[in-house]
Amino acid sequence: MSRVNHKAVRERLREKRSDITDREFFSSRILAAHFEDMAAAQTHRYRYNRRVRVKLFWASKSEATAYTDNAVITINTGNEFIRKARGREKRYQLVCGMFAHELGHVLYTDFLTMQTHSNFLESYRWYPNPPVLKRISDTEHEREFWEYVKASKENLEAVQFVASKISNVLEDGYVENKILNNFPGTLGYALEKLRKVHLNSILTVAQLKEAEADGATVFGSIMQVMLSYAKFGEIKYGDVPFSDIRIKTTFDLINEIDGAVSTYSAKERFGLVNLILIRCWEHVREFCDLCKEQNRKSRESGESKTMSQSAAETLGSLPGSSVIASGMTAAVAEGDTGSSNTSATASSRAKTHKDASQGAENSGGDDGTANSGTAVQDLLDGQPKKQEATDGEKGRIPFHHTDEISEPIGGTVERNDSYDRMRDARAAEDIEQLLDKMAEKEVCVEDENKRLKDLNITAQNISYGSAHAGVSVRVNRISDVDEELIEQYHAIAAPLLVISKQLQRNLIRQLEERRRGGKQTGLLMGHRLDAHAIHRNDGKLFYKNALPNEHTELAVGLLLDESGSMSSRNRCTYARAAAIILYDFCHSLGIPVMIYGHSTGSMRSAGNYGHCVELFSYAEFEEIDKDDKYRLMDIGARGSNRDGAALRFVAEQLVKRSEELKILILVSDGQPADVGYGGTAAEEDLSGIKREYQRKGVLFVAAAIGDDKQNIERIYGDSFLDITDLNQLPAKLTAVVKRHIRV
Repeated sequence: MSRVNHKAVRERLREKRSDITDREFFSSRILAAHFEDMAAAQTHRYRYNRRVRVKLFWASKSEATAYTDNAVITINTGNEFIRKARGREKRYQLVCGMFAHELGHVLYTDFLTMQTHSNFLESYRWYPNPPVLKRISDTEHEREFWEYVKASKENLEAVQFVASKISNVLEDGYVENKILNNFPGTLGYALEKLRKVHLNSILTVAQLKEAEADGATVFGSIMQVMLSYAKFGEIKYGDVPFSDIRIKTTFDLINEIDGAVSTYSAKERFGLVNLILIRCWEHVREFCDLCKEQNRKSRESGESKTMSQSAAETLGSLPGSSVIASGMTAAVAEGDTGSSNTSATASSRAKTHKDASQGAENSGGDDGTANSGTAVQDLLDGQPKKQEATDGEKGRIPFHHTDEISEPIGGTVERNDSYDRMRDARAAEDIEQLLDKMAEKEVCVEDENKRLKDLNITAQNISYGSAHAGVSVRVNRISDVDEELIEQYHAIAAPLLVISKQLQRNLIRQLEERRRGGKQTGLLMGHRLDAHAIHRNDGKLFYKNALPNEHTELAVGLLLDESGSMSSRNRCTYARAAAIILYDFCHSLGIPVMIYGHSTGSMRSAGNYGHCVELFSYAEFEEIDKDDKYRLMDIGARGSNRDGAALRFVAEQLVKRSEELKILILVSDGQPADVGYGGTAAEEDLSGIKREYQRKGVLFVAAAIGDDKQNIERIYGDSFLDITDLNQLPAKLTAVVKRHIRV
């Protein structure tokens, strides 16, 4: 094997890194896996057993940003909002911020309560309880609300959408407050960067009023103002007075919003949703009627839209908001996780409370703002306080007369040149590491494609004999292992790897004794009598001196029959399990191993379709990308089986190896069966191949799965391995390798 030119490899990696575009980087599976690993590490404290999946895609013309169904977090990294950011690091931070926000929904949003609230509205009831009606107008609004909801299904669907939108506004404020408090590192830092951009994108109230002249709704403006306060604790007024209905609505509910974004209870948030529906009923009804009109027009034009779709189009996007999350689970249990419910934006909220108090004074007061002063104090209570006196201090120091104060000696004023602002240095490091992984991945894919080309050239240059004249041979190999194969492997591999590790431990102990050499006692037979064992009555009286010795060098090839009949009785499943165990066993012990499958198919050649032997390369002696174990998950039942051509190809690869011992294991469910290839002639072909390569130093072991043990034994003779019980297949195949290692 030629030596690897590491300098050339590094140069290729540098070239690949420089060629990686933003689109490739931000839609890569490697970046998605990076976020998944980050979520797994960060959520360990909650004993959150479900792995959070992340899907990244690039759609530059789509307005979609990020959303979650509580199983997968999906992010459009090609959104204009992200592309506007200058530099890959800033874009990475925005994407990471979106991921942090959606992770907040996965962890902290109670989707069950959300569904229950919608179900209660459908049955014309409040959940969890009716809103507290503090104003005379509230009572009238509640009566009109239920009359409207009961009037038609369209009305109900429109109100349900409004309720979910209000809930999402409050939920956005709640989950971001939780992330900022509980994850102050990479996730919190990235979310802060995203929030800064979001806050800058929010229109002032004056601009919102101007947008209403172009078709925007008052309800949409109220939602935008409420979102601004729920998330950031501040409102961008413009030159609009505090008495404006868009501002005053939020001021009137400011205490309730503060409670909603800090409480663990989703029921309390939905209690506020109910109150907002009543308090803003006039604008909610106006919005719902507009949605119904839009839905009617769409039906007349031949479009088929749900009321929710029409309502979403009518409302438009709220800068700083997220798509309504969905799911079917409750929030994680807080437990003893050190999580905090204090406000992450307390200072901003305190200032807005002062504005609310000023607005209440100017308007003569209101039931909704009567306790704003108390709320300000509650917010400030979340900030660091002066230390209270302890019992040991016996009160404060009494006033007393002093003549002078001491003069400190040696004090200086110095400049701290090493001080730097707090920042997340990991972003740049993460990007560098991810670029390295992506470059390495691309280089590996290129090398795998080149190897596949070389394997097919090798296959074409082998003489397969008259039995296979006119039959093409094609080698297939997965160049880039996808995530599905990796997930499938991890789902089933654990118990199989336990078996492999047990077999390894038994063998390693024997190998170590062989390498060390030394005196072996307690033998039943021998030339030397052990005087210290004369007292024994079990006959183990002899000993011998074993010389230090390295274990015999060994290479293993495994060829699996993947004919259609392997699907019967889970034969293919056991063959795959055996391959996984054997691969891990050999790989862990440093034994070169090659695993192939074979079947038949059709292949275009010179303009015509002809018969073809399909070879499937799962593991090669020299790994490139270290993903061979995942390729084993592609083993399956396919077409027919022309064993002779496949056997000769794999045997040829083994003959080229320099190891002293070469074992070729064939796992089959019966006799060879293909068009023009079967019966005694095919058996004679296989017997001849076995004899030919035995003379070249290849040891054959044939294991039959199924009812054709006699046929296999007739072909391979004493090389036959009886696998009557499929459960024994993995252990028996591995035992074959162990037996030859001890040779």
